[in-house]
Amino acid sequence: MTEPTEPATSSSNPSPMGPTAPSATDPTTLVHPRRELFEHGLLPIPKLIFSDPTQTLIPLKQKLLEQSSNQRVDSASIAESLQISIDHARLVLDTLASVLPSDSEPLVTAKPGENDAVGVDVFDLVLFLYVQSYKKLLPRTHKDSAAVSDVWPSTSAFDGYLSALSPLQLVRSNSRRFMPSQADEEAHQLSYLQKHLANILSLLAEPVEGEGEGEESLVITMDRFEHLGFLVHFGDKGSGGNSLSQMSPFFANSDPDMPAVPVPAAHVHDWLLQNIASALEHISERTSSKENGPASASDQDVAMTDACALKVSTGTRGATFIEGISKLSYVKHASDIKGSSIKVLNCQESAIYVLAPLRYATVYGCSDATIVLGAVGKAVRVEHCERVHVIVAAKRVCIANCRECVFFLGVNQQPLVIGDNHKLQVAPYNTFYSQLEAHMNEVGILPTVNRWDEPLALGMVDHHDSLSHPAGVSDAQAESATQVDPDQFTNFVIPNWLGGESTGSTENNPFTLPDAYMASQLRNQKNLGEIRQLLREAPLEESRKKELSSALHVYFKDWLYASGNIRQLYCLQGE
Repeated sequence: MTEPTEPATSSSNPSPMGPTAPSATDPTTLVHPRRELFEHGLLPIPKLIFSDPTQTLIPLKQKLLEQSSNQRVDSASIAESLQISIDHARLVLDTLASVLPSDSEPLVTAKPGENDAVGVDVFDLVLFLYVQSYKKLLPRTHKDSAAVSDVWPSTSAFDGYLSALSPLQLVRSNSRRFMPSQADEEAHQLSYLQKHLANILSLLAEPVEGEGEGEESLVITMDRFEHLGFLVHFGDKGSGGNSLSQMSPFFANSDPDMPAVPVPAAHVHDWLLQNIASALEHISERTSSKENGPASASDQDVAMTDACALKVSTGTRGATFIEGISKLSYVKHASDIKGSSIKVLNCQESAIYVLAPLRYATVYGCSDATIVLGAVGKAVRVEHCERVHVIVAAKRVCIANCRECVFFLGVNQQPLVIGDNHKLQVAPYNTFYSQLEAHMNEVGILPTVNRWDEPLALGMVDHHDSLSHPAGVSDAQAESATQVDPDQFTNFVIPNWLGGESTGSTENNPFTLPDAYMASQLRNQKNLGEIRQLLREAPLEESRKKELSSALHVYFKDWLYASGNIRQLYCLQGE
């Protein structure tokens, strides 16, 4: 099975001869790509991106299976087979763990540091490596570029650094383009799977003994079929729905006590092609009806930079969007979040609090804002942001194409830094709210492991994303992040009026601060206590004490501006 390996953007309809696909009008039985894989599972490591994935991965699969007694391999085997460093091999394992669909998968349930002992299933690995050939959808011309330029900031202090445009300029203004909608991206991902499906199935199929060679002799067992759940799922519930085999006509009624009969790979190929064609037709019809009808404020497919007036929307497949917040303080609690992921898009000059347990989080295109994310058990991606402070407890964090941003992290894996970044800073986690530890326990984040100070920088060029670099730029290493000076480290106080729906047991930062930061914190607390004591004991009239207190607040605010800690003004407002 060989096909061209370049990603497709068209959606030509196949003429399958296999089982009938579900009706395109029934969204509960439509096939969807697993967006988490495409949004959080792509690594800009050149040696993982093959010009002909099938020719490379079939012998690689055989080699890895021969080396393993249980069909699982560790980072040493991955490093040796792919000729990559052991650090990059461990990154592959960590990334795979964050995007696998099953919460019962051993690699997903492994504690920090145990991934090598558990290993990854060879078939999940080869599918992951195949998808590294995917290229993201190109932006398209905005229908009202002038309006976007009027709304969003268009200046940057770093003109001429690699690209003549800052991340926000590139995405919002001078590029005169805007990012694809959710429907556009899903159609692009489905089209990619549609074009490469034959090659993908060849990685899972096995020949029938005595049947000769060729495509007609290949079959797929039920176990191998389930690995396709890494790429697609049926219905609106995502990976929380039924197993893929139960949605198919091949294995749905299999006796659990009897091994299911393998299915010809050609039948699986035809059936999936028909389902993908039905899904693409549904997306096309839905998009057409929206373009011809009135816009809806709850439309999950609103283009990112069209969201200036839109505050919050909920996608039908379990994602909550916070878009276009400007010059506000905004909070979302667990009861406000529909589904397991959040996307904070194109917000500016605001303080945004998402105090909830999540699986995935994306922060995109924000500027001059503070964003507090509760507990994110799978992965966080922060991209195309400027002058943003992100405070998050997470298992995994990826930072791409950002400038002058500060990240206060409680993170169980090394922070990943990719793309064109400038003047990034990292610091230990610096806040808490009453339900934080309960939320961390719910999504599996360990407060005893914090690798905030171990950022791993990959290449400046993201081969999956045409926006991340101008043509012809060599793949130099991305600029990493420096550590915030302990003397500049401050606690972030979540305002009292954001207390939440119910009380919790967290009364302090659950992550232990390094000694230097702890000493700075204690010193600041001591100084503040001494100042308060002096104010109380000063032989002044109450009116004069109030004047002195107000003057101190003014000087403190001036210090916040000068030190870059201006976001702490939100703390003052909440006290």
